[in-house]
Amino acid sequence: MTPSDFHVTRSSSVTKIAAVLGLLILIILIAAPYWAGRADMRLMGELFLYLALASLWNLMAGYAGLVSVGQQAYVGFGGYMLFALTMFGGVHPIGAIVIAGFFGALIAVPVALLIFRLRGAYFAIGTWVIAEVFRLSFAQVSVLGGGSGSSLPVGIVRSLSSSRAGREHLSYWLALASAVIVIAAVYFFLRSRNGLALTAIRDNELAAGSLGIDIWRTKFVVYIVTAALTSMIGALIFLQKLRISPDAAFSVNDWTAFVIFIVVIGGIGTIEGPIIGTLIFFALRETLADLGTIYLMVLGVVAIVIMLKAPKGIWGLIRTRFDVELFPLSYRVKHSQTAQKD
Repeated sequence: MTPSDFHVTRSSSVTKIAAVLGLLILIILIAAPYWAGRADMRLMGELFLYLALASLWNLMAGYAGLVSVGQQAYVGFGGYMLFALTMFGGVHPIGAIVIAGFFGALIAVPVALLIFRLRGAYFAIGTWVIAEVFRLSFAQVSVLGGGSGSSLPVGIVRSLSSSRAGREHLSYWLALASAVIVIAAVYFFLRSRNGLALTAIRDNELAAGSLGIDIWRTKFVVYIVTAALTSMIGALIFLQKLRISPDAAFSVNDWTAFVIFIVVIGGIGTIEGPIIGTLIFFALRETLADLGTIYLMVLGVVAIVIMLKAPKGIWGLIRTRFDVELFPLSYRVKHSQTAQKD
């Protein structure tokens, strides 16, 4: 057995063990309404939603190189679509979440055609400007509460379940499902033909272009998919909150700054990074939230220290030291290259 074969076998074993543990954890989490308290379920539901947002931002920035500071545009857009569809379209809230994703993808097309003309820091600033345009636009829609916002009518809330416990359980399961679906979608997307192209772009954009990869098209597809799924997550977030306002829906602090922090400390450009980053972020938040502004200062210090000591994030440090990978995308690349040679 060659060293490379040993490495593949070891990685495969680690992946199988991780898959079994992941399945057991998922089963335990699905059963949470039967063993966790109301506050615990609310906290875990929020954690799952942030994990989904972080995984999507990581796909866009960590792999496609599209560093956006305006993803709150699609969180807020999805939330407002949920309210509009349920209040004026008579759509069931769960159906409205799916439709919000469709509209998110639709609105992202002209946005992408505009901001893709920008590069580097200008692209990042452009995404933030677009988010502000969204915020100011929805603040003018009086039927949705204008600048003060609006709340979901009681009838729509009760359409989810007749009991409060039933609604809380459903909200929790939807949040868990969103995280699982997003992580699975990112994983299988990266293992597809487009994912291999995206990985090549991440490693060396110039070399990827010389190999015939359509860089613009690949990034465009990633942006549209990310916008659609982010809009769905946004709809789910405000379905749980039951109230929406422009400032809350398009908050750069809540829906972008914290998400970037999660990805950076966990490990950008990896599937495992957002998972680790989300757990650390919530651990810090629950421990230090009562300290007020000191809590934000601690987050800043943690981010700076990790960027200096571990530029690839905590998972990058673990992977380098122990040579492990829970989601072995690289094996697919090596395997495909070997098959082509044969």
